[in-house]
Amino acid sequence: MSPVNPSDDAAAARAVVDDSGTLREWNEGARLLLGHSAADVVGRPAARLLADGAEGAAPGPGDERWSGTLALRHRDGRAVSVWVLAHRRPPEDGGPGTWLAVAPLYQGPEHPDDPLVRAALTQSPCATMIFDDRLRLRGVNDAMARLLGLPADRLRGLRPTDIGSRPHHAELERHMRQVLATGRGHDMHTHLKATGESRAHAWHARVAPLTDTDGRVRGICVSAHDFTEQHLARERLQLVNEASVRIGTTLDVTRTAQELADVCVPTLADFVSVDLLDPQEHADEPPVVPTPPVGLRRSAHQSVNPGCPEAVAEPGRLDFYPAGSPQAECLVAGRAIVAAVPSGDLERWRQWDPVRVGRVEEYGIHSTMSVPLQARGTTLGVAVFTRHQRPYPFTDDDRLLAEEVTARAAVCIDNARRYSRERETTLTLQRSLLPRWLPPTAAVEAASRYLPAARSGVGGDWFDVIPLSGMRVAMVVGDVVGHGIQASATMGRLRTAVRTLADIDLTPDELLTHLDDLVVRLSEESGDNGAGEVGATCLYAVYDPVSRRCSLARAGHPPPVLVPPDGPPRQIELPSGPPLGVGGLPFESAELELREGSVLALCTDGLIESRDRDADTGQALLREALAGPGESLDATCDRVLRALLPSGGAADGRGPHRRAGTQTGWKIQLRTPFSQLGRAGRRRAAPPGLNDVALMGRWCSAGRHRRCSARSTRPGTCGPELWTHVVNVFVPMSSPWARGMAPERLPAEIRAGSRGRCRR
Repeated sequence: MSPVNPSDDAAAARAVVDDSGTLREWNEGARLLLGHSAADVVGRPAARLLADGAEGAAPGPGDERWSGTLALRHRDGRAVSVWVLAHRRPPEDGGPGTWLAVAPLYQGPEHPDDPLVRAALTQSPCATMIFDDRLRLRGVNDAMARLLGLPADRLRGLRPTDIGSRPHHAELERHMRQVLATGRGHDMHTHLKATGESRAHAWHARVAPLTDTDGRVRGICVSAHDFTEQHLARERLQLVNEASVRIGTTLDVTRTAQELADVCVPTLADFVSVDLLDPQEHADEPPVVPTPPVGLRRSAHQSVNPGCPEAVAEPGRLDFYPAGSPQAECLVAGRAIVAAVPSGDLERWRQWDPVRVGRVEEYGIHSTMSVPLQARGTTLGVAVFTRHQRPYPFTDDDRLLAEEVTARAAVCIDNARRYSRERETTLTLQRSLLPRWLPPTAAVEAASRYLPAARSGVGGDWFDVIPLSGMRVAMVVGDVVGHGIQASATMGRLRTAVRTLADIDLTPDELLTHLDDLVVRLSEESGDNGAGEVGATCLYAVYDPVSRRCSLARAGHPPPVLVPPDGPPRQIELPSGPPLGVGGLPFESAELELREGSVLALCTDGLIESRDRDADTGQALLREALAGPGESLDATCDRVLRALLPSGGAADGRGPHRRAGTQTGWKIQLRTPFSQLGRAGRRRAAPPGLNDVALMGRWCSAGRHRRCSARSTRPGTCGPELWTHVVNVFVPMSSPWARGMAPERLPAEIRAGSRGRCRR
């Protein structure tokens, strides 16, 4: 017989009986034992094989194994006393369960000088079984007999699958055949609940070959070691390691609480709920030691059952726990509280929460463990661990493990709460510093979108539209490096500086030069050692609706995109100046002509850059989104955000240069001024087709001072000899006057909407 398949069908009598008592299988060993062939007995009641008057205790409804001596009827009519081992086999393919009954026929030598048994018992330090090269059991030591719960002298001659029908018996027999074929040992791990034990233990089985003096494999020694403690310690270490990786992946309180529940189910508990204390209205921190009744808000829960049917409270619900409840007790004591239903610890719940007690009885919850969430001396809430599918209660090791995991989660939850408070403060500061609306101007139509970063925090992006003298409009987009309150405060200072510098009519390159000096001074004032260095990028543009020229300069900022009225979008090539804060390097301006109806799109790098794409790809997507059908600027902004930002509507703010995108578009609409000169203080009637005549204004005829009063009828400080009188009228584009008038024919000094005082 080949050692690869050493099964000896005649070494033991085997019969399969279904739950109705009908014989389904009958092997050759059974024929040798009782003389009946398979055709004589298969399909007939197994009770007919009992000898007349034979009695025996049948297995109970819940029994998985039965053993005993039976008097069976031989084919020749005589009674045969046979020791039978029967065990239930799991159903296959949804069919009914069956019983496998075996009786050993070959037991080998009975004297204690069997060389295989003596060698194995001498060398084996633990529970041991010895098999020959046909996988027939030759002997077991006392430790293995106690583990199996069967008499050692009755097991000789049986194979592993005869002793039991569980999956690990078939796996053991498969590994034994492999060892016989290769001559190399094999290790096997399994969980097994021994006879008389309430919980399964972790076992490490070593399947080793037994060889003779010539090196030939003559048998197999199976040694089993109980390494439950080592296995549990490894599981606890793995859970702690998994908690450190999976808990705290975001700075969101609810998400972090859910990660705590997900990690602990089913490794530690069958159901886990996380309830948090609400932050105090007039304090930044919850109370250090809560006093009952304690109000806890459900933040997350998880269960081994789909849908978490054990949960009494839905996420977001606020419940109050009185004194005596495990939640309140663990918060007051500051330590974990383990409660067991059989000991009556949960009976007092009936007085204040009969619904919860009903759920406990419905699902058979027998053990709970309430662990406070504490971080930095502050109590944040409580995590409740529950068992109902596992039959054994929580142990001291489970309590220590739960405290370790919840301590890590509490730090993450506290970090998330601190971040949420800081983010809200920063958002409030930033909203107060950014324009709440874009000022209406006669030269341009503007729309903008600003989305703070969802992950890395609020950054220092800003934008503005600044009306200038003579209907000119300044447009600016900037980006301060960094996140948080410091970046928002710096952004506010730079925005104020830009408005101040724009008010004195500096060219874009001059304005960026002054702004660069300011950033350098801010960096020097912020501290030594470079800890408070300030950096920023900026794009500044000034549009003149009379000449239809736009001057632009940038300091390390992404270039704008121009959408002409009758052409595809294109990126404007601008000299790339250094970022603000470098100091000492020049900036250059560029000038281009913008026709009426042109769209100019300005953005920060957070809109076009992300972890998944570079700036060039983002610019291409931006141009593609801007090439859509002509709509309002608001609709265009929304289309751009949908095309470039990830699902959820917020830019990925990871990294110092990947903040939420600020996207601002200015649609250039030329509103032609109709001007007539006249005497001082004299008003002229509006030409036909015009509805409103603007106020009488004054303009410095010398062209040296462009910011003269447009409302005052008194001369400015330049003197009366330098003043002429101007009537400024806004002409609708639909007016025939606008269609027949060329703007370039008007004097360059005449500009509608002038404001301010005349300056020398």
